[in-house]
Amino acid sequence: MTPASPSTRRLALLLAGLAMFGPFSIDTIFPAFLLLGDRMQVDQVAVQQTISVYLLFYGLMSLAHGPLSDAFGRRRVIIGGLVLFIGASIGCALSRDMTTLLVFRALQGVTAGVGVIVGRAVIRDLYHGADAQRLMSQVSMIFGVAPAIAPIIGGWILLGGGDWPLIFWFLVLFGVVLLLATGKWLPETHPVEARTPLSARELLRSYARMGSNPRLLRLAAAGAFNFSGIFLYIASAPVFVMQHLQLGEGGFAWLFIPTIGGMTVGSFLSGRMAGRIVPQRQIAIGFALCAVSALLNFGYVVSVPQIALPWAVMPIFLGGVGMALIFPILALAVLDMYPHQRGLASSMQMFIQLMINTVVAGVVSPMLSSNPLHLALGYAAFFAVGGSFWYWERHAERRREVLTPIE
Repeated sequence: MTPASPSTRRLALLLAGLAMFGPFSIDTIFPAFLLLGDRMQVDQVAVQQTISVYLLFYGLMSLAHGPLSDAFGRRRVIIGGLVLFIGASIGCALSRDMTTLLVFRALQGVTAGVGVIVGRAVIRDLYHGADAQRLMSQVSMIFGVAPAIAPIIGGWILLGGGDWPLIFWFLVLFGVVLLLATGKWLPETHPVEARTPLSARELLRSYARMGSNPRLLRLAAAGAFNFSGIFLYIASAPVFVMQHLQLGEGGFAWLFIPTIGGMTVGSFLSGRMAGRIVPQRQIAIGFALCAVSALLNFGYVVSVPQIALPWAVMPIFLGGVGMALIFPILALAVLDMYPHQRGLASSMQMFIQLMINTVVAGVVSPMLSSNPLHLALGYAAFFAVGGSFWYWERHAERRREVLTPIE
């Protein structure tokens, strides 16, 4: 396959779809938060745990998806994950108390990361260098639509007179479509002779080796904290949209379309920059855009007594552009560190990101979401931490270049 062939475009669409069912599981239920609390007779803090529990198990299981695909093949693991996801979504739809719902949300989290984690390994199996960056950017650009349309779909379901279980039945339908498409169009990109036997002892050693690799940790942390600036607003969407912007259940598009629109534009630009701009310069441009976004966001919030559209969301669009310029390069850099264990490396990177996201959703968002100024400060802080890790990595890279003898 060539990067411009019809089969590659179809693969990009399929991999983007597989990456979508993770954010769909998070974002489609946002408009149902108030209704879910009323039906289950619990407060909104308890409802928020449907996100935290999901992300916790998403992150924990992310350590297994990659190694499983290294041992048994990419295609088999993705199909198995989809089957379990469909079953978990049916369980969520049939739940009638919060405990049962949380159990099935945990099972959804166990399975939902398989598409994005193994999908990254598929890309790196097939392509190298600028071609891999282009395909990763195409997938990110298509996938970026998911968080924008997911809460809109959830809102439409509720506005049409539906109850909250219909949102999970929608996820069941989406999972079935992905399962059929995967069975028909996803090739096996990890041949039997290249597979790594699954050994618990060797797996622990590999994770210990990766977890103690300073370069991997710096690259993963730079991407994870940078994304957390955007994710803080995604996790705080119910409060931000319905309380601060004073919009109804159908108003989530006002936050998600600019946010994901920025990520889509950034992914498009990243694909265009591949092979034309040095990756380090592209990342520097991305962090610069994030910094400008954080300053504009803070300046607007402190200058008005009540935030309002469109100015409350415009800086987040710019932050999404910057984040999407950064992500593909950092993700591929981690995979390139372990060419014989790409699935494992993808899992490790995703685990770090998801553990940070879990803390953002379960701790940081509830602490900051009640005040727009606090959200703006958290947004800026996450970008600053991500930029600091990248600056640290660049400094370490220059030291390596100086210390490496020229042959």
